[in-house]
Amino acid sequence: MKKQREVAAKLSRPRPVELPSGKWRCQVMVAGKRIDVIEDDPAVAHAKALAVKAGLLEETKPVKELTVGEAIDRYIESKDAVLSPSTVLGYKRIRDNALQEIMSVRLSDLSQERVQKAVNAMAKNRSPKYIRNAHCLLSATLAAYKPDMVLRTTLPQKEKKEIQIPTIEEIRVLAEQSVGTRFELPFLLAVWMGLRTSEIRGLTWDCIEGDVLHIKQALVYGPNGEEMKGTKTYSGNRKIRIPPYISELLNAYPHNGDRVVSYGRGTLYDHFARMCEHNGFPRYRFHDLRHVQASVMLALGVPDKYAMERMGHASTNMLKNVYQHTMRSKSEEVADMVDDFFSQNLHMNLHT
Repeated sequence: MKKQREVAAKLSRPRPVELPSGKWRCQVMVAGKRIDVIEDDPAVAHAKALAVKAGLLEETKPVKELTVGEAIDRYIESKDAVLSPSTVLGYKRIRDNALQEIMSVRLSDLSQERVQKAVNAMAKNRSPKYIRNAHCLLSATLAAYKPDMVLRTTLPQKEKKEIQIPTIEEIRVLAEQSVGTRFELPFLLAVWMGLRTSEIRGLTWDCIEGDVLHIKQALVYGPNGEEMKGTKTYSGNRKIRIPPYISELLNAYPHNGDRVVSYGRGTLYDHFARMCEHNGFPRYRFHDLRHVQASVMLALGVPDKYAMERMGHASTNMLKNVYQHTMRSKSEEVADMVDDFFSQNLHMNLHT
């Protein structure tokens, strides 16, 4: 990659520009129209751009001649400057692994029946969520390159995913076992302050502003490996007061580089999974610690607005899921209250 950047710097105009996806783009004007040439190598992009400018190379394949796969590739390239690196990576994985029965079909020949058959084939070994994500990418691509085709595909029914939240008793045990270890800080950042895994791993020392933690970035996986980006949503950029205990941990934490927490994502998850297994707890995900924060705020009666601000949520959807889970633990108590009410009242009514 360093060598490619050195090559790009030496090339004359049009100068290649590196995209977030790792590819290189050269722009030229042809007949008053701006043409993008995108390639893996800056020298190739530069050469093709000059050829297009000179009329020696067709600028782009006409949309009507694109295959579904080529159209998806073009759609991803057109969005890679505005989408999250992790989203781009997810799209590329879908492109390589999903709906393979129609990827070589020309857009002009694509029909609803072919799309349905491709979805049916995926339904044999893919989850409903994965299929819906793939279908969503296809639908967005068609909206851009074949807008007259509106998909009405029958998709697999959504699976109801039960949210898992460790109990306070379990959290107490895990917290005690984390005291004095390197894992204690990320554990408390998740459960006490409600940070996402990517936000914890994206913390740099300049995020600490006195007694306030400024959550302004996240470390995610993209097409070219780990990348630092902005928070997941606009609401994710937030400031939270640092509790004194966590402030002490931060002050004592080793300053090995710019990042505060140097754990790899997999290492963080594996370490937490082993702790749960050691204590005979369900195999919670490290991300489930964040749900504890939401559950506690709901139990304390914190208004949704403030809970959303602290968690960095853009909507109340996750809070509602956590709320339903939290209330489920009281279902027996509620059932007893309701049964008692009707037993007494109906019994009295029947004998008056």
